[in-house]
Amino acid sequence: MDMKQIKALVQEFDASTLSKLKITQDAFSIELEKNIGAVAAPMMAAPVAVAAAPVAVAVTAESAAAVHTGDMILSPMVGTFYSAPSPDSAPFVKVGDRVKKGQVIGILEAMKIMNELEAEFDCKIVSVLVSDSQAVEYDMPLFAVEKL
Repeated sequence: MDMKQIKALVQEFDASTLSKLKITQDAFSIELEKNIGAVAAPMMAAPVAVAAAPVAVAVTAESAAAVHTGDMILSPMVGTFYSAPSPDSAPFVKVGDRVKKGQVIGILEAMKIMNELEAEFDCKIVSVLVSDSQAVEYDMPLFAVEKL
């Protein structure tokens, strides 16, 4: 499976009512599991809060796009963004940093798996559009950049 197929699988699994999924294909194997009980309780307890969260994310993404019309680094998946490898560490990148292709610029946690976010091209960080530990959506702008 390539990365796009994995991302699509994670999104479909997240939206489904399945609680566990295991796929093995040749030498590749992936196992996904979620706790349906823990997810269902907050949704029943505060449906307004759940509905309000995507609206706030959409406004943030739109305002970020309005501020910077150049290149962006987008979130490849739904998850939680972390700017540093640990809470007491320095961030991977800050405004003004020059980044090489393949350099780690953040971490995205999805389903308790820490995924390193790497730059897809050489660039300069113009603006960091999300805060540490912020929930992010698929294709949400994370960094405004200038390609080098």
